[in-house]
Amino acid sequence: MLTLNDDLGHLSYDIAGDGPPVVLVHAGVADHRMWDAVVPALAARHTVIRYDLRGFGASGLPTGPFREADDLCRLLDHLGHERVRLVGASWGGRVALDFTLAHPERVRSLAMFSAPWPRYSWSAEMIAYDEAETAALEAGDFDAAVAVNLDMWLRGPARGWDDVADGLADQLRGPLRTSLVNQDAVGRYSEGPGSGDLAAVSVPVLVGVGKLDVADFQDIARRYAAEITGATLTEFASAAHLVALDAPAELSAVLEEFLAG
Repeated sequence: MLTLNDDLGHLSYDIAGDGPPVVLVHAGVADHRMWDAVVPALAARHTVIRYDLRGFGASGLPTGPFREADDLCRLLDHLGHERVRLVGASWGGRVALDFTLAHPERVRSLAMFSAPWPRYSWSAEMIAYDEAETAALEAGDFDAAVAVNLDMWLRGPARGWDDVADGLADQLRGPLRTSLVNQDAVGRYSEGPGSGDLAAVSVPVLVGVGKLDVADFQDIARRYAAEITGATLTEFASAAHLVALDAPAELSAVLEEFLAG
């Protein structure tokens, strides 16, 4: 991993391939490694940039107030990229959208998968998940908190663990635990999602969601696709919340076609 030091700590990032730059922004329960199975296909035609959000993976904890979209801007400035294609998963999808709204001149296209909607009216299922995670963290039981999150975001509500590919839980467990350990410190300084008019998004947009994901995120994906002019909605039949883990080959094919366009 390469390192960008700044006045808030440091950001860790990785670069592969050659060609037009594409930035992959990971989910809030993962780190840059969630894209491991997608990178080879994209790197055949693009410079693929992955980084760990502040407080995730190998990136340092923040030492003061920050915005994730500002961090992305700082990284692109450091690498000398004026315009890029953005791909984000879950919270990373929202970061990519916030960056697009704040810096439209720097974005060629945007793909967002399972991104949250600010101030969404969450279902009883999501509220129960949040309460279970909170109870585990307040008890200092990180193993239980990891298990709650693996159940929600990897297994999902529509399948059993026998239906989840071998090794994925082990792959996600470490990055997920890091995110939970650092959650309070990140939350203390993060200024949260940005704001902006979705109608102002003028670049090509791909919205994706797993059909095995929580119903809330399927509804949110449809809402994004409806409110962003010209956006295309793609559903992944074999994926829950983390499409890049569940259906990397299908996701790679969809992204290759979208990015080529």
